[in-house]
Amino acid sequence: MSKEFQGWGQSTAHPPAAVPDPKPPPAPRKPRRVFMWTFLAVQALFLVWVITGAASGGSDDSLCQGLTGQDYQTCVDAGTAGTAIGVGLIIAFWAAVDIIMVGTWAVVRLARRR
Repeated sequence: MSKEFQGWGQSTAHPPAAVPDPKPPPAPRKPRRVFMWTFLAVQALFLVWVITGAASGGSDDSLCQGLTGQDYQTCVDAGTAGTAIGVGLIIAFWAAVDIIMVGTWAVVRLARRR
């Protein structure tokens, strides 16, 4: 037999080219990062709030005017303690808001999952 013989029912023609789809698939949408930017904005606001809250305490001695000695020192210490408590409450509120935001993000993310 020669190399030219293809055998019974075999053709030498190439298979037909694939027919392209009538319309191409839509371009993938760029993901919107609304949650990320909202989360970052909330973080920035809380950071500014903590800094201004910490800076506002301890420098106002007008409330302790007229006091001397131990009374003056007690008044200044009470102002410092109040500032620390206030900043601590802001940080606790910040953590609570972050937990709520991440929980909401997780629920929405799981709802969209296929």
